[in-house]
Amino acid sequence: MSMTEFRGPGLSESQWHQIKTLATTLDNRQLQWLSGFFAGIEFKAGDWGTHTPLVPTQQDAASSRRITILYGSETGNSSALAASLAERARAEGFSPQLFDMADYKLRGLKEEQDLLLIASTYGEGDPPQPAANFFEFVESRKAPRLPGLRFAVLALGDSTYERYCEAGKRLDRRFEELGAIRLQPRVDCDVDYDEPAAAWMTNVLSHMAKPASTIAGSPAVAEPRTSTGFDKRNPFAARILDNLVLSGRGSSKQTHHVEISLEGSGLAYEPGDCLGLMPSNDPAVVEAMIGELGFDGAATVTVKDTPFAIQEALARHVEITALTPRFIEHWAGITGAEALRRLGDPASVEDRSAFMRGHHILDVVRRFPAKGLDPQMLIAGLRPLQPRLYSIASSLSAAPDEAHLTVSTVRYELAGEPRSGVASGHLADRGQPDQQLPVYIHANPHFRLPADDVPIIMVGAGTGVAPYRAFMQEREARASSGRSWLVFGERNFRTDFLYQSEWLAMLSAGVLTRMDVAFSRDGHERIYVQHRLKEQARDIFAWLEEGASFYVCGDASRMAPDVHQALRSIIATQGGLGADAADDYLQRLQREHRYRRDVY
Repeated sequence: MSMTEFRGPGLSESQWHQIKTLATTLDNRQLQWLSGFFAGIEFKAGDWGTHTPLVPTQQDAASSRRITILYGSETGNSSALAASLAERARAEGFSPQLFDMADYKLRGLKEEQDLLLIASTYGEGDPPQPAANFFEFVESRKAPRLPGLRFAVLALGDSTYERYCEAGKRLDRRFEELGAIRLQPRVDCDVDYDEPAAAWMTNVLSHMAKPASTIAGSPAVAEPRTSTGFDKRNPFAARILDNLVLSGRGSSKQTHHVEISLEGSGLAYEPGDCLGLMPSNDPAVVEAMIGELGFDGAATVTVKDTPFAIQEALARHVEITALTPRFIEHWAGITGAEALRRLGDPASVEDRSAFMRGHHILDVVRRFPAKGLDPQMLIAGLRPLQPRLYSIASSLSAAPDEAHLTVSTVRYELAGEPRSGVASGHLADRGQPDQQLPVYIHANPHFRLPADDVPIIMVGAGTGVAPYRAFMQEREARASSGRSWLVFGERNFRTDFLYQSEWLAMLSAGVLTRMDVAFSRDGHERIYVQHRLKEQARDIFAWLEEGASFYVCGDASRMAPDVHQALRSIIATQGGLGADAADDYLQRLQREHRYRRDVY
């Protein structure tokens, strides 16, 4: 018999409506408590003042709701923010559960009550690869209706991409479609996310009534935070030990091997982790910007409440190369340039993308001049200079107190002028031995070695080989018994076989079991790592069936998708599986953390 068919004896229509409304907001555990409460209470006229109210207060209802924090992270920013949110929630007396979307049990979604989601966007609107299964489930017909769920989304992204924060937007739309109720509107964060993310945390926690234990005068006390030493906000001033050109004479690209001292820092890392480094902008670009705007280099400006000379600010504290929609809009307001205003129109997406690809900030300043500008007005339109992450190419077991990097120098021409990548140009042109470089360790838990006896297949192109050097150094130090297979690709054998002598020595010593290489520009046909995988399809599948972990590191736009499709094809053909079954096999590898990617 449904609630609409039965009304308790003596209840008015109004009373019955209140009971039905309350019942639909409670979960099974709360309903059981309430039934026991009704069973034990003495229903005597005039006694209500000495009894607990029948209807729980807002505080009581909130304190009994379960809070779950989920994060989807590619580089670790969402993970760090989720951990910070959990810590703040605990400090306010809540007991949140914290999960990586990659590890979350999807069948539990329908049981959630308050769900706080933090998700970064990867490339042009995709979710982080570890969170792909979560997104697929939530956006599928299998996703449950969630009428009793309250949720809030914090979206991370990079405004230089047109589909800015799209992964977070997708979650926000989908949970609304599933009937969930927003605790507060979604917040979209650019690369300088600290302040808006902190404000989102404060607001979302304020929408939840404080737990009863806190209100009763027994506030939950947060454990004192201990200093973890150096991090993104407080990098260590490391010293460059060596900076060698790895690529041979005549190579079409320049690749550096950089060795950095961590001595005295207390910093430690695991194979697969990244080194975050804070570069400085090209001095020539800084001087050109100051000259173009007629600034006095000593003029004082403020960046995040800290005063600097404009020259120092442009050199070390703000991004002055990559153009963003934010700067286009800002400069349009300063100059009144109609061409820039048109680019800000939502209908001008393609034109804006093309313009951003063809111009840096300096180019816009030159093309749309603003003489007599207050230097602070320029700073107001620029993003803070962000650290760059590089896979560490060494193991502490082999190089104590050091971190090695493998860096390809980004060089290209734009508007008739030579340009360089901010960080790679810094290392190539100004990263001399004994120079200081602010660094910190960025953990990458999604790209870890398995147990010592587990076979590994490592696929990397170009500088994507860096973490595998760390893997093999670590396995050699630990005398690991697991087999290892490296599939490496580059342009030319003679000039671009990175760490060739080291790989050959490892093969000779049996540390590296097998190696296949693909040099795309040595023959008439372009041969890439995915072709080598297909050539060895039978052995690749045999290793997977024997429990091997499969790693991919390198370019996200072409190499990683091509390798993914090659792996899918290998599984289908060698396993005799249809398309759906091959996809299921791949998903199982991901769930078991046996298919790991570190792509950029």
